[in-house]
Amino acid sequence: MTRTVDGEHLVGQPIDRIDGPAKTTGGARFSAEHAYPGLTHAALVPATVSRGRITAIDTAAAAAVPGVITVLTHGNAPKLNPPKRPTPANLSTLVSGTQVNYLNTDEVHWDGQPVAVVVAETSHAAREAAALVHVSYERLPAVVDFAAEEPNAVAQKGNPVMPGSAKKGDADAALAVAPVTVDARYTTPQHHHNALEPHATTAVWQGDELTVHDSTQSITWLRKHLALRFGVPEAKVRVLAPFVGGGFGGKGFAWPGTIIAVLAARATGRPVRLLLTREDVHRAVGARTPSAQRVALGADTGGRLTALVHTSVTRTSRVGGQPEQVTAPAQHLYDATNIRTAQSQTTLDWMPNTSMRAPGDAIGSFALESAIDELAGELGIDPVELRMRNEPERNPIDGKRFSHRMLREAYALGARRFGWENRSPEPRSTRDGRWLVGMGVATAYHPAMQFTANVTVRLAADGTVTVRCGFQEMGMGNATVQAQIAADALGVPFEAVRVEYGDSALPASVMAGGSMQTSTVAGSVLAACGKLTRRLSTLARRTGMQGRTPTEILTAARVPFIDAAVGSDTRLGALAGQARMLAKVVRDQRTWAKAACGAHFCEVRVDADTGEVRVSRWTAAFDVGRVINRKTAFSQLRGGIVMGIGMALFEEALVDRRTGRIMNPSLSGYHVPVHADVPPIDIACLDEPDPTMPLGILGVGEVGITGVAAAIANAIHHATGSRIRDLPITPDKLVT
Repeated sequence: MTRTVDGEHLVGQPIDRIDGPAKTTGGARFSAEHAYPGLTHAALVPATVSRGRITAIDTAAAAAVPGVITVLTHGNAPKLNPPKRPTPANLSTLVSGTQVNYLNTDEVHWDGQPVAVVVAETSHAAREAAALVHVSYERLPAVVDFAAEEPNAVAQKGNPVMPGSAKKGDADAALAVAPVTVDARYTTPQHHHNALEPHATTAVWQGDELTVHDSTQSITWLRKHLALRFGVPEAKVRVLAPFVGGGFGGKGFAWPGTIIAVLAARATGRPVRLLLTREDVHRAVGARTPSAQRVALGADTGGRLTALVHTSVTRTSRVGGQPEQVTAPAQHLYDATNIRTAQSQTTLDWMPNTSMRAPGDAIGSFALESAIDELAGELGIDPVELRMRNEPERNPIDGKRFSHRMLREAYALGARRFGWENRSPEPRSTRDGRWLVGMGVATAYHPAMQFTANVTVRLAADGTVTVRCGFQEMGMGNATVQAQIAADALGVPFEAVRVEYGDSALPASVMAGGSMQTSTVAGSVLAACGKLTRRLSTLARRTGMQGRTPTEILTAARVPFIDAAVGSDTRLGALAGQARMLAKVVRDQRTWAKAACGAHFCEVRVDADTGEVRVSRWTAAFDVGRVINRKTAFSQLRGGIVMGIGMALFEEALVDRRTGRIMNPSLSGYHVPVHADVPPIDIACLDEPDPTMPLGILGVGEVGITGVAAAIANAIHHATGSRIRDLPITPDKLVT
């Protein structure tokens, strides 16, 4: 039971973020805003071929630009240790975005790979000079057409956390004899991260000691990776990221800009700042893979699913790439008698794909939830009712118990708040002037995990509490919620708690990804606070101060403060922590099916003549376990919905199928939602804790985007009668 000195819970309250004043007044300094004496600026030179070898680099014109200090290429750059192959035995190896040894090779693996860097006194000089570097290539045959390579896809390898395929019964045979079927193909394009803060690094060497300010989601693993690549002890590397202007997965890995900035600082002996342009982000940072999916459903006339087939093809690169659990929702959401899921990959000469908000689940839920809606139409059953008829009591594939699942309650709450009962079942039946009006629904789903984090908590005699943990704050409010948790656990006011974070000099934490950071850190904070409470009780008994405040107890004991720690950053401690983490993840996977879930309800308006789509109303009800801070949690959920609106209606990387070059690598050509595209978003949460997670937290960062694109596509079908299965849903697809 959480508590505070005044008897009221802080957990659950909509407390303002503690970093709000610094960010709104300009006091927060991001990675490209740290000044050092002698600071220089760097700019990347991208390759202009998709595959080949560099035969010559002419840097004379670039070197002649006033202010240029050096131009580094594979011919003169310091040597780097190559990245190690990813392995669960060393989780820091997973942070490498690619397997390329930047500026240490003449090989080119994708159009946009950095092949040189200019270091200059000013950013203007660096960019001017970078444009003057001329590179000659021996072009090699390249495979860059995803659609053409789809037939050559091979089965995606799985692992205990992320299976590549699953099967129950004989779904194909059941599909063949089902009375009612839907069998459709869905596609999604390549998506790019466009965080408010582009990727940025400021690197400083002092002898063999390295300080890096980086916009990273993974402080601890980036530190280990840099130590490996530059051949210095980990203790000599410090990574700072107290403020990160959004990440969404794109900052969870070490991309060329970070490595090359550190390399340039070592080569010049001066501090280097490398701030990626929007074009750099599109060309030198991994993106969400495109996908081609098949969803086939079979049902009896009463709407019970007898067959569910979900297969996917995504892409990876010859030099890296992250697997996508595209079919994961199909393994958990519906109680079909027979299920088959399978994931395949093609290998292309492209920038490696990487995690992007709810990787796999976001695009997989579009196909699955669109197909469920289509089946509801074939059966003449309300889409919500069809889902409820197939809501499982246990995990459909393996029969594991759900640790917590209240999807029925979320649907009931969302439908009531949205007014779903007022929906006319017939497509194209509601009109408001020139606007065709439709309503759509879809399920949200994202798995929940808890890793391990090291934490120290200090309770001082003056009543203040200091929580120290090297976690990342990307705008989600994690420092605020951890302060709430600690204040409740120790019975002190919220204002008495200070949280130190965003620095590798602090106890090591998990990366900010997979919607696991809040629950992971919370578990360690609670454990440390529990140790302090027990020690405080012992002191109270010794001093006869039972029932007194912490300040009175410590004063009587003549103890200025007491500390408690969870985990250790020693070499043996780190190995033990990693072993505990892997064991816990595998054990949880074998025992429970854990996930956050929810229900999206949306209304769209489609111009009957132009095909323009406006999302006019949104209600979403979620089961995300315990809500620690209603303000920050609801903001995260709204942010996921906004990102899903972009996925549904706007976002698409246009890739030249002949050259592999991205043709719209900026916000002028790659469109994301703006204020005019976003309706009022009504959020509701059940706020029921999961008993297997710290404080019952399931996570909110990613579940919000899942199902959004399908809800919009389903609403568009209801409005127009047109079923669009290829994202984004642009006007041309509705008027032709």
